[in-house]
Formats: sequence, structure tokens, C-alpha cells
Amino acid sequence: MNGWKKALLAGSVGSAAILFLKKRQAAGVLAASVGLAVLASEYPEKFQDLRTALPDYFQGVLRLLEMASQAGRRIAEIAERRGRNVWSEIESY
Repeated sequence: MNGWKKALLAGSVGSAAILFLKKRQAAGVLAASVGLAVLASEYPEKFQDLRTALPDYFQGVLRLLEMASQAGRRIAEIAERRGRNVWSEIESY
């Protein structure tokens, strides 16, 4: 990688980090995308591999989120049942 590309990459990543910390998300995304564009121009075959593999990653993440959602619903149902049981015990006194 050429020196100017390294400098541009480091500058864009650093400025993106600072912008995200300052809660300027739009500008941070723009700065990060400049860094990604530099990387994509240097390693196009890696980005093509990543682009073809991305749907599989998203499917895995969606399955994980669905399982977490189901677990959350079950925990809420159990807590609700326990709450009703405790309330009925209080009423019985």
C-alpha cells in the first residue's frame, strides 16, 4: 500500500472515531466510508469475498436475535406468572 493511502486510511479511521465519540454519527459514517473505499481499492478481491459472504452473516445474526427475542418473551411470561402468584398469595392473607 502506498504511503498516501496509509495516511488517508489512518486519518479517516481516526477522524471517524473522534466524530463518533462526539456524537456526530453522519460525519463519522462519511469518514469511515472514505477509509473503506481506500481499503476496497487496495484489496478488491477481499471485499468481493466479503460481499458474497455477507448474507450468510446476516442470516446468522438474525437467527441469534430471534432466539434472544424468544428467550426474552419466555422470561417475561415467567415473571408475569410469578407476579400473579405472589399477588394471589398476598390477597389470601
